Amino acid sequence: MRCLIVSDIHGNLAALDAVLADVNLDTVDRIWCLGDVVGYGPCPEECISRVLEFSDYLCVAGNHDWAAINRISIAEFNPSAQVACRWTTEQLATDGKEYLASLPTRIMEDNCTLVHGSPREPIWEYIIYPSTAELNFQFFDTQLCFVGHTHAPAIFREETATHKFEISIPIPDHPIPIDDERLIINPGSVGQPRDGDPNAAYMVFEPEARTLEYHRVPYDIASTQQLMMERGLPESLISRLSFGW
Repeated sequence: MRCLIVSDIHGNLAALDAVLADVNLDTVDRIWCLGDVVGYGPCPEECISRVLEFSDYLCVAGNHDWAAINRISIAEFNPSAQVACRWTTEQLATDGKEYLASLPTRIMEDNCTLVHGSPREPIWEYIIYPSTAELNFQFFDTQLCFVGHTHAPAIFREETATHKFEISIPIPDHPIPIDDERLIINPGSVGQPRDGDPNAAYMVFEPEARTLEYHRVPYDIASTQQLMMERGLPESLISRLSFGW
């Protein structure tokens, strides 16, 4: 089996389509999405429609997905995110809202746990700091846990009697072997990277081969920015796409 893992698409259709073209869908058996299909970007409905074209597709809810359907308050969002969220809500048709409302906060599949934020708090918590990552290992029972939300790729290895706790940043296009240790894995963001690289990020997981592979792919950032300008989205959200921050 070959599984495409994506996260934080954020309404960026050009970035999503670049990922789908780069991965060679003929070789992909399933797609797992770690939430935030919408928010920030100019094409929320189009991104929902695109991911729903796939028969073997699983997705969990992200904070922007819930905010767009008024399931959580946007009071803690920064001003630009609040503007984008209100705009996204106005764009969504009934089917799009029903789809976002149907998303679970956690999925367990093939010895993997899928959440958006963290296994402890699937919608809101960011796993950025080592202390947060270490604590979260006690909140899932599978070997692997895939998370998004930070928009930055990372792999956290659980500390064991023979192995110290480790954080690593995956290198693009280099297979990562999976041994018997438990991992928390973040594939980075498709639609709004925040690790200093503006290219769309994704991972490919092959359970039988016991490997992960991390990838970056360029996309037409200018076209997304133009759409955002035409649709009146905040300048801060537009400009950050150029810098991956």
